[in-house]
Amino acid sequence: MGTNEKKGNAGNDGSGAMSAVTEQSGPSVPALSGRQTLVAATASLFGWGLDLFDLFILLFVAPIVGKLFFPSNNPMLSLAGAYASFAVTLLIRPLGSALFGSYADRKGRRMAMMIAVTGVGLSTASFGLLPTVVQIGWAATALFLILRLIQGVFVGGVVASSHTIGTETVPERWRGLMSGAVGGGGSALGGLLASLVFYIVSTLAPGEEFAAWGWRVMFFSGLLTAVIGLILFRNLEESPIFQALQKAKAARHERAPTDASPLKTLFSGKHLPVFLVNLLLTIGAGSGYYLTSGYLPTFFNLVNKLPNNVSSLILVGVAFAAAAGALWIGHLSQRFGRKTVLVVMGVLRIVAFPLLFLAMGNTDSIAALTIYSLLIAFIANGSYGPLLIFLNERFPTALRASGTGLSWNVGFALGGMMPTFVSLVSKTPQQLPMTLAVFITALSVLFLIGAIIVPETRGNLRRVE
Repeated sequence: MGTNEKKGNAGNDGSGAMSAVTEQSGPSVPALSGRQTLVAATASLFGWGLDLFDLFILLFVAPIVGKLFFPSNNPMLSLAGAYASFAVTLLIRPLGSALFGSYADRKGRRMAMMIAVTGVGLSTASFGLLPTVVQIGWAATALFLILRLIQGVFVGGVVASSHTIGTETVPERWRGLMSGAVGGGGSALGGLLASLVFYIVSTLAPGEEFAAWGWRVMFFSGLLTAVIGLILFRNLEESPIFQALQKAKAARHERAPTDASPLKTLFSGKHLPVFLVNLLLTIGAGSGYYLTSGYLPTFFNLVNKLPNNVSSLILVGVAFAAAAGALWIGHLSQRFGRKTVLVVMGVLRIVAFPLLFLAMGNTDSIAALTIYSLLIAFIANGSYGPLLIFLNERFPTALRASGTGLSWNVGFALGGMMPTFVSLVSKTPQQLPMTLAVFITALSVLFLIGAIIVPETRGNLRRVE
């Protein structure tokens, strides 16, 4: 990637005002070897994937966690409690993005990602040590929620740092694919790993044994993410675009040694409207993700009454479908533009999602259920395959980790609350398919509105204003 990168398009800033996008001036972007580029792309993908692996663990054991830490005479209320604890992690993620994103924009993406991924793995493993409500009463619930808050801060940090080092390192022609690989492929990788762990643990601890101790092993597997992350990131180079920015800052400081903090700059002037409009897309994308791939384990358990080992095998296929959707649609955005692809996916979501969920609730065929699930995962992950690179291109390099991280985490935090509301609105498991169809259609409309009003951003990654 050289200095003659395609100049960004002039576009709308999200509030209706036009803003010119200019090519970065100053030092040229340092060239990385093919090996360094591959390491950066792999680290970005795995950083996101390992983070989602830890979050998926709770989704797979939500019915059991609900009984152990949120007991109720109504099983749906216990399930809602488990999903509410998931929402707690999502709601605190913007704080993690603010802390780690600001650090990544000031000091570098590499170290921010290493600390965040390690923190997620260690906090996830800690859940396996918790006593339950039967053992120490409601103090167990309090401890569980406190750990969810701690985990959420680190998860927000992963989101704020891992995407930038990948998209800023690969050549422009691969940035759409990289976006899909990180945002959708990474989550699919995390889901795949979690599904495999779920299958292994379910096999070793069938039936009541899973409820007795198998769920603890699921959480202990979070230690794998910390170890793998440290090994993988050891040879990681800093983003070349960030290195160029640091050189420009050093030269500028000789004349004017003050720079506004990334967060202060983000929430003032022209960048705030951009951030607010981004939320239309990220809320729509986040809710779509958590009501599809995130809710499928519960759907299989409560609506279709599938055994854990059958459910886990379907979820492995779902992970592959999700990865394929994110990679393909992300790459298409490099050819046809971010805006065009996002609009098309918004329309597809509105048409396909309600039909597929209602069909899933009315079939006893494992084959049909598998096909419907694969289609849902493909569309859901494909619809936000281009989203990370789109958000990256919406912010200049000096604000990218903070702006993208907060746009993503605030939107996905609000979207991640939707499973809790779905569980509360559905009085019985039989009502889940219709409730899901209604919720996801409404939120897909929000996604489509955002896609229609935002500008095209392709080619804007080296913005300076």
